Amino acid sequence: MKTSRAIFAALLATSLTLTACVSRDAEELPPDPALQQDEETNELPRAMNSDPLTAPIAGPPLPVSSRWIPASEYTPEETNFDAELKGTYRPDDKDPEERVPNIIERGRLIVGVDQSHNLLSYRDAATGELQGFEVDLAYEIAEDIFGDRNRVDFRFLESAERTQALANGTVDIVIRTMTITPDREKDIAFSQPYMATDTRMLVLTSSGITSIRETSGRTICSVEGSTALDKITDFAPNSNLLITRSWGDCLMSLQLGQANAVIVDDTLLSGMMAQDPYSSIVGEVLDTEMYGIGVRQPDQHYDSRGLIRQVNSTLDRIQDDGTWQSLFNEWFGEYLPTPTLPAPTYIDEDTDEDSDEEDES
Repeated sequence: MKTSRAIFAALLATSLTLTACVSRDAEELPPDPALQQDEETNELPRAMNSDPLTAPIAGPPLPVSSRWIPASEYTPEETNFDAELKGTYRPDDKDPEERVPNIIERGRLIVGVDQSHNLLSYRDAATGELQGFEVDLAYEIAEDIFGDRNRVDFRFLESAERTQALANGTVDIVIRTMTITPDREKDIAFSQPYMATDTRMLVLTSSGITSIRETSGRTICSVEGSTALDKITDFAPNSNLLITRSWGDCLMSLQLGQANAVIVDDTLLSGMMAQDPYSSIVGEVLDTEMYGIGVRQPDQHYDSRGLIRQVNSTLDRIQDDGTWQSLFNEWFGEYLPTPTLPAPTYIDEDTDEDSDEEDES
């Protein structure tokens, strides 16, 4: 009995000593700046002064290189979505050796893609293989050029790198959720559309949010430079914006409670929903956009018209023979209704050739 009492007394003394050490250490720690009131206004920082439902930085740090601002403080890029699109080059009756001799000589098609857009273009964690709807499009184009779908090399690009990668010849084409817009047509030549998407909203199902009208005071996540970001201020001017580098960061922020919704094309939202069964695509359609395959603009130094025709001939072929529908069903059939692709808009080549001659003179 004496032995047991001695052991208990020793343990109690040790516990008190440790408690005292912890208390002293806590007293010596500097105050957390995130919890300090502003000396002039006597207010807490914006995040701590917000409703808990809408606080932008509760819990873990925000994604690297992201920023949080009220939508009213964000200035959209000047874009002209209502301008008429230039269009693309009509497929001709030439064969690949005549259209793309430099690619035939190289023996490989070089394609710029993403590696984190689930269902579109991503690296499978189990196999390590790149796969998705856009990856399969690249294989179809390679099949029509070489008769071998595997003769394609992929280059991983950030959104901001797409135009430069085409201009400097790092890639032949870019298949990376690029919306065809009049502003982008100034720097990039596009194929005919290969996907029609609706801009909508992803939320956690348990949030109860069903419309963008319910996002006032809440935080919406979008990616820097995306067309979706520039439209949020029109539909949710009283919301807050969490602007990140990638859609993967937006999904993570939604799961961590740092954002209440993600707004972007429903193809990208489908990939997020496939990763998180506790999320849902909700709300009204905010816009409808078309994805195109990007190609370097033709000029006196590089005539890319043959490559554009080659790509368009593949897009025509996969729609005619049912391949496009099969690919859509495989990757998006569980999440989205089949969209209707618009008829291609072709460039008036007589006018275009006259314009080329003036540029060269």
